[in-house]
Amino acid sequence: MSMRKTSKILLALTLSALFCTAVSAQQKTDSIAPEAATARATAKLVTAKNYMVAAANPLAAKAGYDMLAKGGNAIDAMVAVQTVLGLVEPQSSGLGGGAFLVYFDAGKQKLSTYDGRETAPMAATPQLFQDANGKPLKFYDAVVGGRSVGTPGTPRLLYDTHAKKGKLPWAEVLAPAIKLATEGFKVSNRLHMLIEKDQERLSRFKATADYFLPNGTPLQVGATLKNPAYAHVLTRLAAEGPSAFYRGEIASDIVKTVQTAAGNPGVLALEDLQGYTIKQRPAVCTAYRAYEICGMGPPSSGALTVGQILGQLEPYDLAALGPQNPESWRLIGDASRLAFADRGRYMADSDFVPMPTKGLVNKDYLQQRAKLLTGPKALDSAQVTAGTPPWDHASLQADDESIELPSTSHFSIVDTQGNAVSMTTTIENGFGSRLMTNGFLLNNELTDFSFRTHKNGVPIANRVEPSKRPRSSMAPTIVLQNGKPVIVVGSPGGSRIIGYVAQSLIAMIDWQMDVQAAINMPHAVNRFGTYDLEKGTDAEKLQAPLEAMGFKVNLRDLNSGLHGIVIGNDGLQGGADPRREGVVVGN
Repeated sequence: MSMRKTSKILLALTLSALFCTAVSAQQKTDSIAPEAATARATAKLVTAKNYMVAAANPLAAKAGYDMLAKGGNAIDAMVAVQTVLGLVEPQSSGLGGGAFLVYFDAGKQKLSTYDGRETAPMAATPQLFQDANGKPLKFYDAVVGGRSVGTPGTPRLLYDTHAKKGKLPWAEVLAPAIKLATEGFKVSNRLHMLIEKDQERLSRFKATADYFLPNGTPLQVGATLKNPAYAHVLTRLAAEGPSAFYRGEIASDIVKTVQTAAGNPGVLALEDLQGYTIKQRPAVCTAYRAYEICGMGPPSSGALTVGQILGQLEPYDLAALGPQNPESWRLIGDASRLAFADRGRYMADSDFVPMPTKGLVNKDYLQQRAKLLTGPKALDSAQVTAGTPPWDHASLQADDESIELPSTSHFSIVDTQGNAVSMTTTIENGFGSRLMTNGFLLNNELTDFSFRTHKNGVPIANRVEPSKRPRSSMAPTIVLQNGKPVIVVGSPGGSRIIGYVAQSLIAMIDWQMDVQAAINMPHAVNRFGTYDLEKGTDAEKLQAPLEAMGFKVNLRDLNSGLHGIVIGNDGLQGGADPRREGVVVGN
């Protein structure tokens, strides 16, 4: 974990230079090799002495940087980054969605986690995503429209944590997004391509189509896009706080949009918005080598499943095996499969479902599971079942069948005082429910619940229930060594988030890669039995040996969005995922 010699990163990076760099990189990464390989090869480690922001869009990264440069802290920067992300990459996150925040308070030397996950409406029933015959709906039949919309949590998360921890005035940290929304920003190649790909669904609702498909065609790369409605919402938030969003005109507009969505109305009500609260929860930490890997507990499955993967790998010398050895990937792949088996059986919103949270990362339990990895071949599917972790009480649950498709965003921030933010933020599927109101998209987060309520007569932990928070795979992570943060990392990517984060940690801790090299690594992810290898990369070389071990292998695009910072004695190192348009800026 040693740091290289650090140097100041000047903010002489202009907005236009940042934008051009991001577009150039994204043009490469949206195609396959050799262009994608070139993008990875040109993604360079960024170093700084004092503070750093790694985020998925250069305009958002600069907004966070500006807060730190004027004396703000990591929470101030977090608000600026998120509100700009909601404007410039609205398909991934925003005011209409939710987020998980893992925060290290340097003054108190304390790690805290904040749950800004969306909640199911009080009128939701366990049959929300079933047809008249009790059969689960097809995924996009459930997603598009009001049925899938949960109570947004992001505005409340931003306000509440800033009120407790922020340094700069609330209105000041919202100012960059208000200015960009008013004056306009350049449409990136990534945003254009995603609109083009999803235009049929986006065209179903007038407000959404008017914004993303002016004159019936997708927004063009480089076009200046203004969003006065979004600026108006932020201006009201700046003046009135979260009541401007959760009560009154904006709240009424959200409810009306959900309840009148043509063809697929939802049940979100004003009472759901008015009653929404952020929950501060205990961090889930798992020992790995000389470190504590810490993150968000239930309703997120991220920290538990990442922790289980690493905990099972603890007895094995991955450092000696190395990243090129198929044996490393046999171990990683099967450890992941076993962790996902536990995830499917046990993990859900622990406010509603009894969970063996401590038992799932119990050292003795993980060592017992690790013994299953001793053979030279891939585990037979019959061997990949949920284990029996230690329980504080008895419960019986069936395996989940929920679908979780990738979108989301992640950013990492470290300020001069050593405060650290790891925040993963989402509206779930790309463009969420496709419903837009007041300049922002509404989430489709409720489709993270299981569409079935029972299996063979046994209840599924992640079933829909009123006011419940759907299970998530988001895994914002802060790694501690001797009680101090040393790595801040996370990723988007649906349920593959877990594999992306676990792989990056193994690369940094076991294989001694710097954070950018770890992020650049070709992905190899196994959740449910099939090994996904990143198409057009050196990961393809693993196909034959993994198949010889008994794995099913699939070559496919694996578009993570890892953004990480390593904290060392000499300063900070940052990495941004070349598969997206993110950057790292620091001083």
